Amino acid sequence: MTIHFHKYHGAGNDFIIIDTRDKAVPDQPELIKNLCDRHFGIGADGLILLEQKNGLPYMRYFNCDGNESTMCGNGGRCFAAFAKKMGIASNPMEFLGIDGSHIAEFNPDGSIKLKMIDVKKIELIDDSYFINTGSPHYVTMVRDVDKVDVMQEGRLIRQSVNFNNGGTNVNFIQEVEPGKLKIRTYERGVEAETLACGTGATASAIAYSHYFEYLNSPIELYAPGGVLKVYFRQHNEQYSDIWLEGPAVEVFEGDFDASNFS
Repeated sequence: MTIHFHKYHGAGNDFIIIDTRDKAVPDQPELIKNLCDRHFGIGADGLILLEQKNGLPYMRYFNCDGNESTMCGNGGRCFAAFAKKMGIASNPMEFLGIDGSHIAEFNPDGSIKLKMIDVKKIELIDDSYFINTGSPHYVTMVRDVDKVDVMQEGRLIRQSVNFNNGGTNVNFIQEVEPGKLKIRTYERGVEAETLACGTGATASAIAYSHYFEYLNSPIELYAPGGVLKVYFRQHNEQYSDIWLEGPAVEVFEGDFDASNFS
């Protein structure tokens, strides 16, 4: 079976995207894992399928380990950009993800704002924060994010927090100046540091706002792969009207024979 695909990235967080509205695509973990392999496949942090559900575009997201996962913020912006290319996106557009409905707005400069779910609970764990922004995130503040061994420290925390629900993503943040943070993220499912993480940037901005009582919006986050912005409203320690803004760039498109990757 020959399958057409597109490759996108959001601040270096990269995805294979396939339109499956008219053509079923095998979603076996081994196939997805092989497609995402950076040496023997196309190479990506994850794979996104464009489906249709309740009359709306539906985003299914798989990590590069082949398993279907929770919401991906950078992937959501790339999904919206892809839907626009396919001619099925208005401005703004609504689409569905595993965590519910999302709205995407297309900015004149090509960047995209994505509405995230509200955050009603912020949990303190060992002087750090555990927050669900569509995916589970552990956020810890450090003095020098560049000196953190993200692979080693991230792997240890990833396995020990939220253990009964698949573990957690881990974010290390450093304040550069008020409202501006450097961020590095260890992603579960990728089992490595990624160049950016949208739900992680969202969780980190909220953790920072909560800890420092910083209510100015947006908060800028400088990831290794680019800059993300998080907008929000805060009331009674709950966060609503949360938007994640950043790039969504098409890299290339092509075809692959699924039988070569099974």
